[in-house]
Amino acid sequence: MHFDDEVARLLADAGIGDRLGELSEPADSYEWRNAEGTPLLKFDWSGLGPSGWPLASMTYQPDLERALATAADACPNVTVLRGHEAVGLAETERDVTVTARDTTGRQHELTADWVVGADGANSFVRAHMPTRMTDLGFFYDWLIVDVHPHTPRTWDPPVNLQICDPERPTTVVSGGPGRRRWEFMRMPGESVEELDTESAAWRLLAPFGMTPGTCDLERHAVYTFQAQWADTWRAGRLLLAGDSAHLMPPFAGQGMCSGIRDAANLTFKLDLVLRGAADPALLDTYGTERSAHVQHAIGMSVELGKVICVTDPGEAAERDAFLIGHGADPARALPPLPPTVLTDGLVGRGEAGAAGRLSRQARISYRGRTGLLSEVVGRGFVVASTTDPRTVLSTRQLTFLEGIGARLLHLAGPEAHADEEVAAVDLDGFYVPHLAEEGQVGVVIRPDHYLFGTAAAWDDFVRLIDDLEEQLAAQHGSLTHDVPAPAPVATTGGEW
Repeated sequence: MHFDDEVARLLADAGIGDRLGELSEPADSYEWRNAEGTPLLKFDWSGLGPSGWPLASMTYQPDLERALATAADACPNVTVLRGHEAVGLAETERDVTVTARDTTGRQHELTADWVVGADGANSFVRAHMPTRMTDLGFFYDWLIVDVHPHTPRTWDPPVNLQICDPERPTTVVSGGPGRRRWEFMRMPGESVEELDTESAAWRLLAPFGMTPGTCDLERHAVYTFQAQWADTWRAGRLLLAGDSAHLMPPFAGQGMCSGIRDAANLTFKLDLVLRGAADPALLDTYGTERSAHVQHAIGMSVELGKVICVTDPGEAAERDAFLIGHGADPARALPPLPPTVLTDGLVGRGEAGAAGRLSRQARISYRGRTGLLSEVVGRGFVVASTTDPRTVLSTRQLTFLEGIGARLLHLAGPEAHADEEVAAVDLDGFYVPHLAEEGQVGVVIRPDHYLFGTAAAWDDFVRLIDDLEEQLAAQHGSLTHDVPAPAPVATTGGEW
């Protein structure tokens, strides 16, 4: 239901930025209250985030998926086959063949250089990889209920609410424009079968004024919230992404966001490998980077889950006293978690500070277009500096950057004179002052918007480009054909 400003930027990369306004609504506030209505935690999600989009947005996933499917259908190099089930997978040194069965029972063989298993918690692809799921043992069953009110209404602040009632922990949040979602925790002694019924949904909705006369019940289903991640994200020519690689409680709203970040990280690396611009060993950095990032998100989600999933009245009273005593301030009440910085993988070597951090985004004017940097420049590496980078870098380096599709930018204020080919006018007065404040002359931004590195002097800038070229061409690590096709293994939960 939720995506943050970074993911909004990635959705815009996917070609649906102009539709996000109709597909979502900002989630300015997120509040946790006890059974008496006293605030326990208050999250301020108002305003724009560092990526230039609303800090938090709520959406209706089927509408978002339809928009993405339409964008995919418009790509001439994309073929979508619906109603096909993968029933076989065979890997060789050169490629992978997936056998798929359609709705008539006919089987088809599809051969590719790489196969990405973005196929959910019960991943078929993961069953063919030598990986296990690390399981934190944090799992609860919740009934998810989506409703569409018959008449538009304004929901009293906060728009998004967690009711930390030990008699029935409950979530009440925006379901996207015009919709509302409730989530009800399964209580001890209550079976999944009796909870996952339409009558149970209406019974639990009634205290909130939601009845067949006031709304349509669009969906109800029981889900098990879990906290798991795959120990291996790549084996040979097989890779994992999304729920096949990680599962987390929804309380931080990072499940779908994490899957989209997976896609952003993996696709730019696959693109480089497929074009021959990088060694296949680059794909090993995908799991290294994303697993560390996901473990941070899972840890945060679990800590929040520990707050709401309390059913013992005594423990709930202690929790309430602690959180109220800390002013309902998440920064004071929740344990600190490490920042989501890439410390290993495709990041500048010897870099400190900004390397591996998510880059910020503001508006620029570039080649006659005006807008947020990613929208104007397009997807790819961005090499930006306080002077024309072509006057600093060698011909060999410029040829390398052209080969990987990098965009060269001369960041300049509105009054500066710069070559129109590379001039990026800093319309919001962010980039040029920020570089000066940080003592930087240039930066290299990856296609997934994380900083490969920054440079404090022009010699450092030159070395930064060399470092990127060396890392993409590195012949370390095991190449694809060195990894044998493994047999299926059981996960820690016994699932195949």
